[in-house]
Order: sequence, then structure tokens, then C-alpha cells
Amino acid sequence: MTLLHRHHRWLGRDVEDTTTGRRGILRAIAPEGDAPGLRAWLLPVGGGTEWTTEISALANPAPISPTTRPAP
Repeated sequence: MTLLHRHHRWLGRDVEDTTTGRRGILRAIAPEGDAPGLRAWLLPVGGGTEWTTEISALANPAPISPTTRPAP
């Protein structure tokens, strides 16, 4: 993957961020600025501002559907 992005089986799926209680589409697993380690990048389902969370905070992925676009 490019830009230091990593694969995750839930990429492209609606997941829960247990830290905030929000749900969003998992867009990437990648570094955030100069911070050490990797973060999960999520986008609100209806659009809006992307946010990051710990990878370990991801839970409860929505079932795969015809509109789900999981990572290759």
C-alpha cells in the first residue's frame, strides 16, 4: 500500500469507534502527522469531517452489503 497505509479487513465498511461512540466508514489505517504508530481514519456515513481513533477502538462492523466497498 502507499503513503504508509496498511490493510485492514474492515476498510470500506461502517464501523463503530468505541472511544467516541460514533460510527463511520473506515477509510484508512495510516500514520497521523508525526505521532508514532498507526491510526484508524473514519468518515461519517453521511459525509462530514474525517476523524482518527486507535485501531483497537474499532468494533461492530456493519454486515457486507451490495453497497459495501471492502478493500481489495
